[in-house]
Amino acid sequence: MSVKLTEGAVEALFNGSLVNNPVLQLLNIRQMNTGSGPPRFRLMMSDGLHSMTSMILATQLNNLTDDNLLTPNCVCMLKKTTSNNLADGRRVVIVIDMDIIKSAEEIGGRIGNPTPINADSKTSSSQDPVSSTAVSSSSPPPAAVPGPSHNKSSTLTPPKGCGRGFTGKSPMKASNTSPVSTTKVIPVASLNPYQSKWTVRARVTNKSSIRTWSNSRGEGKLFSFEIVDESGEIKITAFNKEVDKFFSLVEQGKVYYISKASLKVANKQYTTLKNDYEMTLNAQSSVVPCDDSQGVPEMLCDFVPIAELENRDKDAIIDVIGVCKSAEDVSRITTKTSREVSKRALNLIDTTGKVVTVTLWGEEAEKFDGSGQPVVAIKGARLSDFGGRSLSALFSSTIMVNPDIPEAFQLRAWYDREGHSQDSQSLTETRSVGSGAKMNWKTLSDVKNEHMGHGEKADYFSCVASLLYTRKENCLYQACPSADCNKKVIDQQNGLYRCEKCSREFPNFKYRLLLSANLADFGDNQWVTCFQETAEVLLGHSAETLGQLRDTDEAAFDEVFQKANFTTHIFKNKVKLETYNDESRVKVTVMEVLPIDHREYSRRLISNIRKLASRT
Repeated sequence: MSVKLTEGAVEALFNGSLVNNPVLQLLNIRQMNTGSGPPRFRLMMSDGLHSMTSMILATQLNNLTDDNLLTPNCVCMLKKTTSNNLADGRRVVIVIDMDIIKSAEEIGGRIGNPTPINADSKTSSSQDPVSSTAVSSSSPPPAAVPGPSHNKSSTLTPPKGCGRGFTGKSPMKASNTSPVSTTKVIPVASLNPYQSKWTVRARVTNKSSIRTWSNSRGEGKLFSFEIVDESGEIKITAFNKEVDKFFSLVEQGKVYYISKASLKVANKQYTTLKNDYEMTLNAQSSVVPCDDSQGVPEMLCDFVPIAELENRDKDAIIDVIGVCKSAEDVSRITTKTSREVSKRALNLIDTTGKVVTVTLWGEEAEKFDGSGQPVVAIKGARLSDFGGRSLSALFSSTIMVNPDIPEAFQLRAWYDREGHSQDSQSLTETRSVGSGAKMNWKTLSDVKNEHMGHGEKADYFSCVASLLYTRKENCLYQACPSADCNKKVIDQQNGLYRCEKCSREFPNFKYRLLLSANLADFGDNQWVTCFQETAEVLLGHSAETLGQLRDTDEAAFDEVFQKANFTTHIFKNKVKLETYNDESRVKVTVMEVLPIDHREYSRRLISNIRKLASRT
């Protein structure tokens, strides 16, 4: 089967020129001897006129060899390459991204009669071009600035990186204020533990806070950050003394020259970056600001269309971008370890017309502003199959609001022009009706008629209901004041309060809410349990305020509950059959209380009427 190769591409690549998506034929592939770590492969490729042996396959493409897709005589399109100059003047081309457009079976043999470009240029290809690689630059980077020492690696990792940048290429320049070294800059994708001298020029895309640990081997602190250049990403971790040296220097969004750090094989159990290695700063490491940031991308992302999320595996780490159609108010939940964290759910829509709910946590949830329906890009969110398809931002995720990237501009134009009025379908169930999202709607009578909660796992449903009555007498209790403990304390009658869980006595306590309420809709009523966060939303006051009112102004305390009666909300609930003292009963727990968007609610009622009418 005939196919047209890009004639002249091999010579151009060998001379260091850029070639846009050249089509080449693979003549030979062999594994190189690199010791430990992931295997590396040398490629011999041809454009029909010339062949070139000094081409290296980036390790993130090793799956092509594992799956027997990259075999001699197949035809490939090189979508992204970078060239390196070795110390002896030889040049190697690293293939960072490629597509196989014709298999070896389809081609059937060698195309043309190519001659080795290495022989024409009087260059030997007998030496392995893996070690001591470097990319030539217009001027060298600054000299090393030593820092303090420690040589452990982190198990706290950033999210998955991807293969597309947002800025073009430009010459690399050294800072005018920094001393100059003779070491040349190399791409991040070229780093491996067998290089002795190297420097990378890259932008910090994510930076963690300082974290501490304490175990049987001692205690310490660390922080980590991610860097990116045109070729790829890598994670860097600093420990103990290096934290003191580098934490204040490293700023997210800034570009740095980094050298003399330790490289090791990344632990894939903890990292999702597309890099087989990770970096640790040590006593000899250098991190020097670079004044010239041109050519260094802001971020590498591979955005997945929202409609495509249905085809992705659970727990996959993906990048997503969409317009924030709606955002819920921030709320606080108590984790299994009794720690309170903030959360906020966003509903993102893109040009596919599909909506997905993304949950932000902690500080990101608290500071997010959804006014104006901004474009939100999230790098490294985890995909869940709870309630259909939903996303959750991780500790290491990067969240960008109205980012300065082409995808954001295109989404903004689409949404303002037509997207805002387009009928949308959500991939996520049991979410806010204000998002137009699909929820597991039930009436209160359905809970009994469908025997919900009687299975092995709990059932979840949403309903529109009114609050009829609350048992305010025992809704407040005095709890342990520790941040990670909510157990009831015992008044010692001596000014101290004892927590049995913590085995400590405290001079104070905090109020906690545990509210029993009766909800009703048009067909039935149901007793439900509301914990701290949902009870505060329902009553409109914090537990601390209610505790003070109960102690100082009983009339005002009663008025809070009177005002809450007969108010109507959306309740998201969990139902499970529980057995206590040999007696089984259905327990309904309110997970979230949301206001009604009457416009969306009316649309749903009209849709239900039409469905019923079509059946008659």
